[in-house]
Amino acid sequence: MKSRRALSMLAMATVLGLAAVLLASRWLRQPAASTVRIAVAAADVGLGQRLAPDMLALAEWPANSMPAGAQREPAALAGRVMKASIQRGEPVTDAKLAPAGTLGGLSALIAEGKRAITVRVNDVVGVAGFALPGNFVDILVYAPAQNNGSNGASETALSKIVLERILVLAVAQEVARDDTKPRVVNAVTLEVTPGQAEQLDLARSVGTLSLVLRNQVDPRPGATPGATRHSVLGMEAAAAAAGAASAAAPAAGPRLARAALPPSAAPARYCIGVIDGNRSSKECL
Repeated sequence: MKSRRALSMLAMATVLGLAAVLLASRWLRQPAASTVRIAVAAADVGLGQRLAPDMLALAEWPANSMPAGAQREPAALAGRVMKASIQRGEPVTDAKLAPAGTLGGLSALIAEGKRAITVRVNDVVGVAGFALPGNFVDILVYAPAQNNGSNGASETALSKIVLERILVLAVAQEVARDDTKPRVVNAVTLEVTPGQAEQLDLARSVGTLSLVLRNQVDPRPGATPGATRHSVLGMEAAAAAAGAASAAAPAAGPRLARAALPPSAAPARYCIGVIDGNRSSKECL
């Protein structure tokens, strides 16, 4: 009885061992995943930097997961300018490279058809230093009250958003976008269209500029009529109510006046007696 149990256990162990050997041999016979050599960053490269040969290296990368636009020749990338910062070991792709021939610096970051314009800011105008490269801002202009001259007409003070969703390219002379700490600077460079550049240049002469930081993923426009001294203090609603009351007064006025007048007294009459023979009469004027 014991010998049969031992033989059955031995046979089972043999079968399981053969199955393990078979599975291992099949796994070992699988073809190794093919790899390709692509260019990667040998060091951290910042935004707008020109690539040098010592900044690049070749690395093995699985062929079935190669990034789109990956480069295979580091020598061909020498002198190209980065329009996005990359970290060490990160693949260098076409999407992160400025067009060939770009000289580098801030001009490499400006999109086609756009322009860069710099505006002077302070700690308040610059949203306490939170308007960083890569953020979007709205441009707010405050126009003070003005007297139009001889005709005596005057324009009330007005605050109005004149440009929306404007990209901040740089603060002072820094274009790095990976720093989330606020930095109080005296100048901010914005990316605008040619038409927006003209509007912004005129707005600087009209009044005081302020930057309004907005959500980076919110594309909705913030169309507003602007704020005036009357609208801020609620004087427009009071003036409208007073106008409605004055418009209703003339209609009710004549009726009230007629009701309040006392009935007019009969005019005074002068009478004389006339005697004609044996007849007498009375005539009144």
